[in-house]
Amino acid sequence: MGADEDLIAEIRRVLVAHADPERAAGQQAYMKSTLPYHGLTSPTLRTALRPVLAAHRLPDADAWRAAISALWDGATHREEWYAAIAVWRHRFYRTWATEPAEASLALLRHLVVTGAWWDVVDELAQHGFGPILAAHRATLTPVARAWSREENLWLRRVAIIGQNPHRAATDTNLLAFAIEGSIDDRDFFARKAIGWALREYAKTDPAWVGAYVRTHADRLSALSVREATKHLPHTAGTPASPPARNA
Repeated sequence: MGADEDLIAEIRRVLVAHADPERAAGQQAYMKSTLPYHGLTSPTLRTALRPVLAAHRLPDADAWRAAISALWDGATHREEWYAAIAVWRHRFYRTWATEPAEASLALLRHLVVTGAWWDVVDELAQHGFGPILAAHRATLTPVARAWSREENLWLRRVAIIGQNPHRAATDTNLLAFAIEGSIDDRDFFARKAIGWALREYAKTDPAWVGAYVRTHADRLSALSVREATKHLPHTAGTPASPPARNA
């Protein structure tokens, strides 16, 4: 077998070895997942994957993408999706993960569209798309702007929350543009993403967030406003519950 096949086989082996069928049923019900779970907790999953990822280093970016694709598309249990994200995020592959290669962006888009649920999309947004955007703003900003206008909710969510870890490096023009693409969407996950992104950026620039909420209070949902202003000081000029349309 090739390096990627060895890695995939070993990941699948350790997932089965740590399976907890009783826990798995509850996890699947909670996540409303069509894929079953093996029943690993997050700490158990990290512990199980750590030596496997260390021992099976992939030789190049093509093999890295192939391993992620194979784990994702061939998954029989949801933990294989989580393992695919762990491969994407692993420190060994940071250079490849932050290069704006067309093949990597196409793969990332595929993972988001087919994952289509918050547990995987939020990881891919903040730890997949976010680092590439931070490293290559000129190249990735047009991609983020395009995704923010997609019909697909999850691509729009990535565009909104992808800058959450960027703090002072956040491009507020891009943030506002991304929010605008979903501000009238009544879907819970769109409204929550808007509030979450504003809440995170308020830790860096509460005045900007306060001004944004005041300016758009007639269009932001109550949920978005509650999230955005959760930790916003009154000195930012925004009341705890500014006027907003119903959630």
